[in-house]
Amino acid sequence: MLHCDRCQAEIPASEAHDHLGQKLCEDCYMDTLSPARTCDPWAVHSAKSMAGTGAGAAELTDIQRRILRLLAESGGLPMDELCRRLEMKPADVERQIAALRHMEKVRGALVDGVRLIRLW
Repeated sequence: MLHCDRCQAEIPASEAHDHLGQKLCEDCYMDTLSPARTCDPWAVHSAKSMAGTGAGAAELTDIQRRILRLLAESGGLPMDELCRRLEMKPADVERQIAALRHMEKVRGALVDGVRLIRLW
């Protein structure tokens, strides 16, 4: 058994992925190859174009609804606190935040030197 060099999860040697000299688990390998991108003008355009068309592209998932509810109740949260409350890994929350950002539901804000995720 090996440990992922990124998240320290225990993984069988046969399931480890080599990337730039690191041994990564499947999740960390996928996050490395395809990171979440919150600033994507084409994704924003697509999300806005699909909203209200009935195509289903702009529908919220249960996790996204939970994120919006937490942000509405709190007025905004730092990413680590949002991850803690959702009991999710940061990479998973970042993907959800990216999708919500593309739909112009959430945005980042600097408040008293702290980076928060807030409602749009």
